[in-house]
Amino acid sequence: MAPVGAPAGKETFVLLRRLILIVFLAGCSSQSDSPVSASDRETLERTAEAHAHDVPVATPAATTPPVAAVTGKTVSYGTVGGAPVEGWLVRPKQARGRLPGLIVIHEWWGLNDNVRDEAGRLAAEGYVVLAVDLYGGKLATQPPAAMKLSQELTANPGPAEENLRAAYRYLDKVEKAPRIGTIGWCLGGRWSLRAALLFPDQIDATVIYYGSVKVTDAELATLRMPILGLFGSKDRVVPLPTVTAFEAALQRLGKNADIRVYEGADHAFANPSGTAYDAPAAEDAWRRTTAFLKDNLDQ
Repeated sequence: MAPVGAPAGKETFVLLRRLILIVFLAGCSSQSDSPVSASDRETLERTAEAHAHDVPVATPAATTPPVAAVTGKTVSYGTVGGAPVEGWLVRPKQARGRLPGLIVIHEWWGLNDNVRDEAGRLAAEGYVVLAVDLYGGKLATQPPAAMKLSQELTANPGPAEENLRAAYRYLDKVEKAPRIGTIGWCLGGRWSLRAALLFPDQIDATVIYYGSVKVTDAELATLRMPILGLFGSKDRVVPLPTVTAFEAALQRLGKNADIRVYEGADHAFANPSGTAYDAPAAEDAWRRTTAFLKDNLDQ
C-alpha cells in the first residue's frame, strides 16, 4: 500500500524503477560491447515511468478511421543481418501510379495494431506508407517487456539503422516513390530523426512526435529536409529545456523547422492507447502533420 498522501501510482513507479535497473544490468551484461549511455538510460527510465499504467490498446473514443478506403498487406522489405524483415505496407485503395512514400516508425511497444491504424490514416491522405518493424517481429504488451526491447535497440542501434536503410530502398526502388518522408512517435520519434540523419540529402520531410532529440550541432548541420517537431510542455521524457535547445540549434543552423510545444500536454499525448492521451493536442498535431506532409511530399 502506498503511503498516505503519496501521489497515485508512486509505488508503481518505484517498483518499475527497480525492474528497470534489473533489465539494464541484464542487458548490459549481454551487450557489453554496446553499453547504453547515461543519457539514454535516463530517457528510457522516464519513458517507462510515462507508460507505467498504459497498455497498447486504443480506446474506441480515441480511434479515428481513415478519411478514405485503404488497402494494406505484410511485405518483406529487405534483410537485416541476412534475415528478412517484414512491415505493413498501406496505400489508398483507389490510388493509381506512383505515390509519395512515408516511413512510419513504431513506439516502444513495437509494430502493433495501433501503429497499423496510424499507417492507414496516413495512407488515406495520399501516400504509400511502410510501417517498419525495428524489433524483428517482437511485440510488447506490458511496460517491462517494452522496456527490454527498447533498451536492446538503444544498446545496439546498428540493425535498426540497416532496417531503415532497407525501408528507404524499398520505397525508392520497389514503390518508385518520388518523394519520401519519415514519421514516428516516442521511440519512433527518435528514430524518425535518426532516419533523417542516415539520409540527410534524400529524405524530403521528417516528423518527430515527442522523440528524443539529443543530437549534436554537427549532426543537425547535415540535414536538408524540413522538420516538424511536436512535443508536450509537461513531458519528462523529452523535457522542455531539451526541446528548446533543439529548436535553438536548428534556428542557429538555419534549418527549416517548425517546433510545436503543447501547453499542458504530457509525453505520448497523441497515443490513443495511453493514459496521457490529449485529444485537443493530438487533433491539432494531426492537422499540422498532414498539412506539413502535403506541403513537402505532394510535389
